Amino acid sequence: MDAAAAAALHARAFPPGEAWGVQAITLMLEMPGCFGILRRDAGFVLARVAADEAEILTLAVVPEARRAGLGGALLAEAMAAAVLRGAGTMFLEVSETNRAARALYRAGGFTEVGRRPRYYADGSDALVLRRALSG
Repeated sequence: MDAAAAAALHARAFPPGEAWGVQAITLMLEMPGCFGILRRDAGFVLARVAADEAEILTLAVVPEARRAGLGGALLAEAMAAAVLRGAGTMFLEVSETNRAARALYRAGGFTEVGRRPRYYADGSDALVLRRALSG
């Protein structure tokens, strides 16, 4: 995956101060089990698999590409790729204030299994979501 292209998309998809730069994305991609799926000029997802668990690290869709199914498609592709890598469960964290992302993940079959108080820079809690994966 092209880390520079992903960083540019992340900067367009997230508020200033929350966007990941090239170095951060490169470091993520170098982690064992990490993989990315990029849709140039529209969005991407970064995920990783460790043992039989997967985690969405970030999912970014630029504003002009939202509400067209891309987020759901990226999520589905990440889940399928995680299954191929041996994962049976996927986790992610999402801000309790991010209604659009919460709706996306709910539609993707994720349910809340925990909460991380004041996890984000704005002081909002992170909801820990989980979904069983099947082959």
